[in-house]
Amino acid sequence: MPELNTSKPYAAITLGSNSFNMLVANTVGNKPTVLAKYKRKVRLAEGIGDDDMLSEDVILRGLDCLGMFASMLKQHHIAAENVAVFATATLRVISNADEFHRRALPILQHEIEVISGLREAELIYQGMVATTQGDGRRLVIDIGGASTEFIIGDGSKVLFKTSVPMGCVLFNQRFFNQYPLQNIDFEQAIEYVNVMLSEHREQLLSLGWQAVLGASGAVQSVVSVLQHRQCSAIITQESLLAFRAEILAQSDASLAGISGLDAEQAPTFAAGVAILMALFENLSISSLHLAGGALREGVLQLLADRIAAKQLDNE
Repeated sequence: MPELNTSKPYAAITLGSNSFNMLVANTVGNKPTVLAKYKRKVRLAEGIGDDDMLSEDVILRGLDCLGMFASMLKQHHIAAENVAVFATATLRVISNADEFHRRALPILQHEIEVISGLREAELIYQGMVATTQGDGRRLVIDIGGASTEFIIGDGSKVLFKTSVPMGCVLFNQRFFNQYPLQNIDFEQAIEYVNVMLSEHREQLLSLGWQAVLGASGAVQSVVSVLQHRQCSAIITQESLLAFRAEILAQSDASLAGISGLDAEQAPTFAAGVAILMALFENLSISSLHLAGGALREGVLQLLADRIAAKQLDNE
């Protein structure tokens, strides 16, 4: 295949249950080169009511972020055909998703594609492969706001993938909504993960892996605190137990006494630590590294490939 270079930028937008992300890139030597990144913690899953409807205030929070993305698309002179917008768990499950789509369309001037959990898992893995060095069999875990994906792959080949409906924003509402937190909050959260993972555990363990990679805000938060403290960026069971002790010593949801944790990361930190603790225990994980990229990078690669194919068709 001839080497492709395009000066025309394109944008991959992902609407997650915790964060909305936008990557702007162009292609240099067949690979996407990121020109700009935009991210906002919208915490969409916070707005899911008992009736499975997304609340008006959270809809407005999401639309406001899309307005910011739309102005950035204009600023970067990105044509509508060079944009991909993918949404995940929350827009998969809410009963008023059509309303969100209807109100988002005039802002973004682009349809939102809601992807299945399995498609999300596939794109997460491809995003990891495109951005993370290493070989051998790898387990990739992406803890989102309302779903967690598990993928085992070898090179670029996916051997196993699943999506489980559990995540940091949902766990906040269920287990971590009253401060100061108690040990029982962690115990109940860990037990819930064990139950949710039970149908996949045997298959995951029988396939096995040489390395475990985490690709999510939950993992990034833990790693960034470790790095701030000039500790190893590899997550271990010991580091997670230490973080649980620190969280339990905090009096309120700001977690202000945890050095290196910024205010934006604090709301989902306890939930992320609890889910990781459960996975380490349940899957006998000894250490976990942060992946270079995940869903948004996977969508970016997909968009780059689409544009390259279109270019070749036109030649």
